[in-house]
Amino acid sequence: MLGELIEKESIDISKIVPADQNHTEELRDKLNSAQRLGNEFKSKADITFNTTEGPKTVNTTVWSVTEKYIQLKRGVHIPLSSLIDIDF
Repeated sequence: MLGELIEKESIDISKIVPADQNHTEELRDKLNSAQRLGNEFKSKADITFNTTEGPKTVNTTVWSVTEKYIQLKRGVHIPLSSLIDIDF
């Protein structure tokens, strides 16, 4: 785990910032796998993203992946540009 573990309810969208490097392309397969795990098996993934307070990690279900965001429960959207890693 790369960042401080937080609950998905405490994600502060206003503090999410782009990662030092854009990892979107290298994480594309993991994003699709995380979405499939969430939708078909109700499994969770560890999603690490960048914030103004440093990297944060949340263990949650990925509901969908769009061109620019991943969507979590309760309409939380994390920009792909802020992702650092995904693990499951």
